[in-house]
Amino acid sequence: MSYLRGFMPWIALAIVSTLGWQWGALAGLVLGAAMLIRARRAGLATDALILECSTVAFFTVLTIFAFARPDSGLKDYVGALALGWLAVTAWTTLAVGRPFTTGIARRQAPPEVWDTYAFRHINVVITRTWSIAFTLSAAAMAVVVSAGLGVAAALAAQFAGFVLPALFTAWYPGWARSRPAPAAHRA
Repeated sequence: MSYLRGFMPWIALAIVSTLGWQWGALAGLVLGAAMLIRARRAGLATDALILECSTVAFFTVLTIFAFARPDSGLKDYVGALALGWLAVTAWTTLAVGRPFTTGIARRQAPPEVWDTYAFRHINVVITRTWSIAFTLSAAAMAVVVSAGLGVAAALAAQFAGFVLPALFTAWYPGWARSRPAPAAHRA
């Protein structure tokens, strides 16, 4: 579940924001920056750190804004904004043909499979799943806040946005590898 490790700053935002959204933003920034620095020191290439770079960018802007305007009405929508940012990040990586999950998967998969159709296809499907989950969860969070549905509904929307695609990510590669490759993609 190394995929979830990359989302720790976002989870910290949700938890620490109970003390104040600016503190949640700062916790996400500190954790995100620490993870990015650690990964770069470990020699990971920037293209393998798309999520980490996006995370630091989001939390930098959010932290500055949250401390400058702590009473902004935007604080109520920070969960929807965070999920929306993740959705934009994920969809953008698909649009440019570099699914964000590829860099994460390369940390676990042997180099000889990186250029195979199966590896690329699995990462497109997984990234698409995360993109859809983030998009739907961001919309759900906006509805939850606008309708005043409370903390339990917000937690359910956030939980679904992370846990369901994480479970799919854990299951799908094994299932996909067990299936015969389409004739056009057999080596």
